[in-house]
Parts: sequence; C-alpha cells; structure tokens
Amino acid sequence: MIDAGAATETEGVVFGMALAWSGSWRLTATRRPEGGVAVAAGFGHEGLRWPLPPGAELVSPRMLGLYCEGGFGTASRAWHDYTRAYVLPASDEVRPVLYNSWEATGFTATAQGQLALARTAAALGAELFVVDDGWFARRDDETSSLGDWWPHPERFPDGLGVLFDEIRALGMQVGLWVEPESVSPDSELYRAHPDWVLRMDHRRHDTKRDQLVLNFARPEVRDWALDWLSRLVAELGIDYLKWDVNRPFTQPGWPEQPADQDLLWIDHTRNVYRVMEALRARRPALRIETCSGGGGRVDLGVLHHVDQAWPSDNTDAKDRQIAQHGFSQLYPAAVMGAWVTDSPNPNTRRDMPLRYRFHVGMAGVLGIGADLGRWTPEELTEARSLIDAYKQIRRTVQHGRQYRLGGIPGAERSAVQYVLGDEVAVLVYNPLGNAKSGPRRLKLAGLDPDATYEVVAGGSATPAHGRLSHRSRWYGSVLMSAGIRPAAWEPIGADYRSDLVVLRRIPTT
Repeated sequence: MIDAGAATETEGVVFGMALAWSGSWRLTATRRPEGGVAVAAGFGHEGLRWPLPPGAELVSPRMLGLYCEGGFGTASRAWHDYTRAYVLPASDEVRPVLYNSWEATGFTATAQGQLALARTAAALGAELFVVDDGWFARRDDETSSLGDWWPHPERFPDGLGVLFDEIRALGMQVGLWVEPESVSPDSELYRAHPDWVLRMDHRRHDTKRDQLVLNFARPEVRDWALDWLSRLVAELGIDYLKWDVNRPFTQPGWPEQPADQDLLWIDHTRNVYRVMEALRARRPALRIETCSGGGGRVDLGVLHHVDQAWPSDNTDAKDRQIAQHGFSQLYPAAVMGAWVTDSPNPNTRRDMPLRYRFHVGMAGVLGIGADLGRWTPEELTEARSLIDAYKQIRRTVQHGRQYRLGGIPGAERSAVQYVLGDEVAVLVYNPLGNAKSGPRRLKLAGLDPDATYEVVAGGSATPAHGRLSHRSRWYGSVLMSAGIRPAAWEPIGADYRSDLVVLRRIPTT
C-alpha cells in the first residue's frame, strides 16, 4: 500500500497492489524524478531466461491493484470483499474452532495421547482436531521420514483410522499435518528417488532442518504427491489438511532438464496449485490450511485453493496483535488462523491471562494449540465459556466488515470491530494497565448514525457516565462521534485487560 504520507485509517488516498503468486517473486517501487511512484511486480528473480519457441506462451500471475479515497481501513475492506467474492473457494462457510496437538506433544504423539487431548478439546467446544507432525513412519524427531507417509508403527500401531473414528464419535472433524514438498535424506522415498530433489550436479546436497525440497516441476513428483494424498484423504475420511513447508528453496537445479532450469520455479508452484485443486475436486468437503514455517506462503494465489492461512509460528498474544493488524490490511478474518497457546508462551516466555489470549484469538478463526493436560479446572471452565462466546459472534467476525480502532495494537489501548447485519462485535484490548498514551474513548465505526444500539454482552455490570454497561442503549451517531469508555480501557488497572463487547441494532417500529 502506498499513500502520499498523510493517509490515516479513515482518510486519504491509498493505492494497493497484490501479486497473486506463491513462488519466487519480485516487487519494485520507484520514486520517479518527475514525481509519482511506479510499481512493477511479477514472478521470477534475477537473471531468468524464458525462451519461447514459435507458438508457445508464458502466462504471468495476476497483479491486482486498488485505488481508494477512504484511508487504509476502507482499502482493507475492499480487499476483503474482493477476496471473498473472487478468491476463496468456500468463502461463505463459518470456520470451525480448531484444536492442534503440536505444542502439546511435539514429535511424541501417540494414539492414546491424541485421544486424551481430543476428549478435553471436545469438552471445551472444539469442532476440529488436527494431528500435527510426528504421526508417520519413524518420525521421532526432525531428522527423518519426510516422504514416508504412513502411520508410525510403534506410536500408532492400529493406524489412524481407529483414532479418527473415536475423535468423530466425540463430535469433531479430523485433520492431519502434511509436508508434501519436502523429503528427509533419511527416508525410503529419498533412497528410492534421490533424483527427485532440487539439486545441482557436483555440489553437496545441503539440508536445512535436515530436509531437502522435492522438485514439484517434475510430473512424476506431482503425480506421486497427488496419489498418496488422495489415498490418505479417502481412506481416513480426512476433513482438513494442514499443508506445511518448512524448507526454503536452495540449489534449485534440475540436471535432467537443463533447458527448464528457470521454468522450474514457475512449474513447481503451479503443480502445487494443481495438486490442491485436484484434491478438492476428488473430495469437495476437504478443507486446506496453508502454512509455511509460519506465514511464508500467504497470498491471493494460494488462497484460491485453500481456506485458511497460518500467519506466524509466534503465538504470543501481544506479538500476534501486531501480526494480525498487518495481516488484516489485505486478508479477511475468515482466512486467519489464530491460536490460544500456553502461558508462559512457548516462544517468548511472556505470561498473559487466558482471557486476553482468547480475545486476541477471537479476532480470526479461533484455534487452540496448548497442552490442555496442564490446564487447571478453572482454566478449562473459563476456556469453555470463552469458546462459547466466540461461537455466538464468529459469523460476524469471519464475514463482517472489519474496522481497526484505537491506538497501536499490542502497545496501546486498541480494538477491532466487526459489523454484520444488525450485530456489532468489538474486541477491546489494553496491554498496559497504567499507560499514559493512547486513546481514552473508543469511537466505533460503520454504524447507522440514526439507529439505536443495545449492549447485549460485555461492558460493566453497572452504568456509569459515558461508560459501556450491559443493556444500555446508544445512538449510532453517539457511538461513532463521542465514543464510549470500555471497562478494559480504564487508565489504571492490571496489564493485559480485554473484553468482548456485543451490540445489536434495535429495529425501528
């Protein structure tokens, strides 16, 4: 996004550009000496050669542009509308509350342990259980088995079918983590097909995370991936795939096809798209999450084939507020997976209340990635209540019009508001209890100025002057101009206070 330097969330001219492509790319912005800015973008990188014989064509990815006169917020909502209408394959769906087992078990996942987690997750209200890395071959750590996609014989001796049947009996859908584009040198696949990896002759095969990258530009690799993924999804009745890729592309050679070295980058990406598209065609109910060492593959190209994206491996709620603020500039909330994890956070060691962590996760597609076996009965009870509250407003969050309000997310008093029909949901945050900076009153947006709105959830229990209270009624014009004082925005109090406030427009009689 580019502006003249004075645009705000609500005012000013904003230009936006987005490249619908998940492979190697380049975007260049140039300030021209005679004035103005020129922007160019496309796939590829330095030094590419694309020789085309007579009659051949090279189709470039879409470069999308937006002009907006209403500031960054209006620009974001325009991108959200476009993404829902023209990009996402199942944009009208309400996304389920997800539980993912990775942070609870790591590489030590077992059938019994997963089932125990599933029982607790189901009791909390989770609707989708995803078994993460560690379920296959001899995957006891990150050094082996990528490419050997069958259940771990010791930790899942009965396979995954029995486990998944038991999870479904708890009322949840089932999902599975996969990393189809990578292979471990210590794997049966690599020993059988060492020529399938990206490599350059006469150079050592450097690994990262003890893995190499498969060359998806090769038709046989593409067909192999589609075959085992299709069988896995069909035999187990999988509802959800978490498609991960943790290895950057290096030594991107294809010795058997020296003339296609540069097209490799393009064909790899397109074949990933083709596999995803074919999987969905074979099982229309299948939903896919794009994950790439965090948010390394999030764009309007891959989102045409998937349903959700993983923004970052950092699940610290304070840091996530910043990441989610940036993510929302382009992508709607229904795309953004947002987990609640343990405290202290596994990445940052920051301690934070469960309520605050949940309210940050409620700003997208709520998920839980914690070790539930370590949660206290009080935490489980509170989590169950918060999940229920999210379900009451998730259609508004996932499909409503989004407004970023207040000060700097994660650093000052801030809020995120969603409007759908007559319902208004506002997630209010105050990370610093005695902060001297940031707004004191919360001004809502996108309301009908002549309508009356009633507070149906959140707010203080007793009314006070200018403060939000349960069942109080406000004109839309007052909420947007004068604003209100949420309890979580009081200037003195504990760190990391938050709230979910829900208002409903009262029909005129």
